[in-house]
Amino acid sequence: MNNAIAIAGMGWLGQAFAHHLMVLGYRVKGSVTTAEKAAEMQSRGFDVYPVEITESGVRGEAQALLEGCRVLFIMIPPGLRRNAGADHVLKMRHFLQEVERSGIEKVVLVSSTSVYDDRQGIVTEKVLPRPATDSGRQLFQVEQLFFNAPFLSTTIVRFGGLYGGSRQPVRYLAGRTELNDGAAPVNLIHREDCIGILSEIIKQEAFGHVFNAVAPQHPTKKEYYTQKAKELQLEPPHFSEANPAEVYKQVDSVNVPHRLRYVFKHNV
Repeated sequence: MNNAIAIAGMGWLGQAFAHHLMVLGYRVKGSVTTAEKAAEMQSRGFDVYPVEITESGVRGEAQALLEGCRVLFIMIPPGLRRNAGADHVLKMRHFLQEVERSGIEKVVLVSSTSVYDDRQGIVTEKVLPRPATDSGRQLFQVEQLFFNAPFLSTTIVRFGGLYGGSRQPVRYLAGRTELNDGAAPVNLIHREDCIGILSEIIKQEAFGHVFNAVAPQHPTKKEYYTQKAKELQLEPPHFSEANPAEVYKQVDSVNVPHRLRYVFKHNV
């Protein structure tokens, strides 16, 4: 059986996921954006290729990355916050053409819960996203692009805010004042649970599905970040008074516990 997995985007999550798969005995190939990064990661034992996806096309060794692989995980950050006006959809159209050329038939596309608008309130996988921001609209268009590709069986995984290891979101908020949306529920997921869910998708051949991947606990931002600041001995953030009429987004997962039968390891 072909157990080769390709991971496009070997970042904070992709590297940890690749290491996990290698321990399980999978053959893993990955991509980064530059030859220098590829060389550095190859020196650490990863089979990595330089692949840069731009609005004018795909540069680097995309076919070498994809060749011989059974499943492709796409973990490419859209970079829309840093680069407003970027056409992420056009970039991914180019990459989709490379995937079609490669003959890969199974894809897991890592997306984000930002495809849902705050005004949608409580949402599950059964709720159609209605993104109101440009970044949300582009992410949803990319989801549709891959999900509807006739030659692919694509699973969409919408992760909430990622944390774990040295990545603790409260570090960016500590000591800040007059922050908004203190009454909004958090939609977070630990990196270990991300890896667990992605691994179960391979194990169970769960392709052609949509998964909201968010821990089931949803304390308010004020509650959560105040408590985390205390645990890390940081100055807690301060939130402005909440508007009781405000509608906030809460992302719930039905398919992770019921379709994958996955039990979260980390409570928020």
